[in-house]
Amino acid sequence: MAVSQEQLIYANLLDIGMKAGMALLIVSFGLYVSGILSPLVPLNELPNYWSMPVNQYLTATGVGTGWSWVKLISHGDFLNFIGIAFLSAVTIACYFRIIPIPFRNGERVFTAILVIETLVLILGASGILVIGH
Repeated sequence: MAVSQEQLIYANLLDIGMKAGMALLIVSFGLYVSGILSPLVPLNELPNYWSMPVNQYLTATGVGTGWSWVKLISHGDFLNFIGIAFLSAVTIACYFRIIPIPFRNGERVFTAILVIETLVLILGASGILVIGH
């Protein structure tokens, strides 16, 4: 089975994004464990929170839900969220990159599926649809 142009472009962009995301995670983790950036929850206190249900942990640490972590990225333990968010966004970037290809080829159904998938991912990542918080 031949690999399509869309598959190659998607895979190459995904590979680049994955490597960049991993680099972000490694650097942010290094900043966290080295103590260069002070954590919101000190490493030595972390075991006290491990057994807590998530709602109790959020209350005890003052951490919010959804995108509230953005306000906390000056703390070493939240800086790594940038890498996680970046890795989550790579798929969206890959879809954006390949959408024009089937569109130019007249593949309207495939284009529509890609657009809908992209919109669903963006809607999911936006935090607009919050249930239970």
